[in-house]
Amino acid sequence: MDINIQDLLFEFIGGLGIFLLGIKYMGDGLQKSAGDRLRDILDRFTSNPFMGVLAGIIVTVLIQSSSGTTVLTVGLVNAGFMTLRQSIGVIMGANIGTTVTAFIIGVDIGAYSLPIMAIGAFLLFFFKNKQFSYIGQTIFGFGSLFYGLELMSNGMKPLRDVQAFIDLTVNMSEHPILGVVVGTLFTFIVQSSSATIGILQGLSEQGAISLEAALPVLFGDNIGTTITAILASIGASIAARRAAFTHVIFNLIGTALFLILLTPFSNFIVYLQGQLNLDPKMTIAFAHGTFNVTNTIIQFPFIAGLALIVTKLIPGEDVVVEYKPKHLDPIFIQQSPAVALDQAKAEVIRMGEYAYKGLEETNLYLNNNLQKHADMALQIEGALNNLDREITSYLVQLSGTSFTEADSAKHSALIDSVRDIERIGDHFENIVELIDYKISNKVILTESALADLNDMIDLTLITVKQSLVALDNMDREAALAVVQKEDQIDQMERRYRKKHIIRLNEGACDGAAGIVFVDIISNLERIGDHAVNIAEQVLEENP
Repeated sequence: MDINIQDLLFEFIGGLGIFLLGIKYMGDGLQKSAGDRLRDILDRFTSNPFMGVLAGIIVTVLIQSSSGTTVLTVGLVNAGFMTLRQSIGVIMGANIGTTVTAFIIGVDIGAYSLPIMAIGAFLLFFFKNKQFSYIGQTIFGFGSLFYGLELMSNGMKPLRDVQAFIDLTVNMSEHPILGVVVGTLFTFIVQSSSATIGILQGLSEQGAISLEAALPVLFGDNIGTTITAILASIGASIAARRAAFTHVIFNLIGTALFLILLTPFSNFIVYLQGQLNLDPKMTIAFAHGTFNVTNTIIQFPFIAGLALIVTKLIPGEDVVVEYKPKHLDPIFIQQSPAVALDQAKAEVIRMGEYAYKGLEETNLYLNNNLQKHADMALQIEGALNNLDREITSYLVQLSGTSFTEADSAKHSALIDSVRDIERIGDHFENIVELIDYKISNKVILTESALADLNDMIDLTLITVKQSLVALDNMDREAALAVVQKEDQIDQMERRYRKKHIIRLNEGACDGAAGIVFVDIISNLERIGDHAVNIAEQVLEENP
C-alpha cells in the first residue's frame, strides 16, 4: 500500500495542534467564566486531604488540564495559602480529573465537531456580553478538540500497515518499560496528557495498537504530565518545589505498581470491555480512569508519608510568604476585646515587617535586575492586600465591643496604620513596575542617578523600620525620629529632582531614564509619608 508520508504527517501535526488549541481554549473559557472561584475552591475546600482530592477533581474538570491544576496548586503553596500536605490531596484529585477528558473523547461526536465550532464562534463574535463569549470560547474549544482528534485519527489510519510501527507496538507489548518511556516523552513534548490519551484512543480505534502495548504508554503519559509542574516550580519556594515533586513520586509509584500488576490489570480491562460492551476508545478511557482512581485510593492513606519523603529529598528551611493572618482569633472578640486588640496589633506589626521586606526586595531588584526579587516583592504585595482585608475586617468586628478610652484610641490607630502599610505595598509595586519598564525598554540610569536612588531607598527603609518600632513599643522617641527622617526624605526628593534636571540639560541621561528616576523617587517620598502617618498615630496616643 502506497502511503503519502507528507499527508499523514500534516494531518497528524495539524490535528494535534487543533486538539491542543481546543483543550486550551476550552479550559480558558471555563476558567474565565469561573473567575476567581477556582482559586477559592482550592483555598476553601482543602481543609482535609479528602476535600483536597475533590477540589483537585473539580478544578481539573473545569480547566481541562491536570498540570494546570498542579501549577495553580504550586502557586498557592508558594504563596503560603496551602500547606504541602493539603496540596498532595489536590494533586491526587487532579490526576483523577484529567481522566474526564478521555471519557469525553470516548463519546463519538467527531462528526459534529464543525457545527459545534460554528456555534462557539457565533457566541464568541456576535455577543457583547462577556459571559456569552466565555461560553462561546468553551464550546469552540470543545468542538476544536474533536475536530483535531478526527484529523489526527485520519492521519494515523495508515500506520497500522507500516512495518516499523507494527514492530514498535509489538516491542512495547513485550517490553512495557519501552511503552512507559514513549508515553513520558511524548506527553512531555506536547505538554498534555490528554493529547497522548487521545492519540492512543485514535490508534486503538484504527486497530493500530493492542491494549497490552497501549497500557504502558498510558502509565508513561501520567509521568510526562508531571514535568510541567516541575518546570513551574523552578525558582519557586522550597514548599512549592516539594509539591511539584510529590506529583512525580505519586505517579512513579503508581506506574511501578501497575507495571508489576500489568497482566491482571490488562485482564480486568478486557473483562470490563466485554461486560460493558466498550468500543476501543472507551476501553482506553476506562483503563486511564481505573489506573488513576486506584492509584489515588492506594496512596491516599500515605499522604503524610509522601510529605515526609519529599521533605527529606528536598531539604531546607522554607521561606514562605504567609498570606493568611497568624494572630487573629475570632474567639477573643467577644471574650476579651483587649486581648483581641493585642492580637490585631501583633498582626499589623507582622504586616509592616512584610512591607519592609518587600521594599528590600525592590531595592535588590533595582540593583541586580534578578526576576526572583521582583516576584518576591509582588508576592509580598499580594500578601499585604490579603492581610489588609483580614485585619480590617477583624478590627471592624471588634469595633462593636465595649472599649476603654485608651483601647478605643489604639483601635483607630491600628485601622489607620493598616491602611498606610497596605499603601506602602502599592508604592513598592509601582517601583517594581518602573524597574520592569527600565529593563524591557533598555533604559540606562547613570551611575549618579543610581547612587541617588540607593541613598533615598536606604533612608526610606530606615524610616519604615523605625515607624514600625514606634508602633510596636508605642515609643514616642522613635516616632519623633521618623518625623525628622521624613523631612530629610522630602528634602532629598527636591534636591535629587534638581540634580536630575541638570543631568538632562547636560545630556548625561535621556528622557525615558528621567521619567523612571522621577517616578521612583516620588514613590519613595510617598512611602515616607505613610511611615510618618504611622508615627503620628503613636504621637497622638503619647502626646
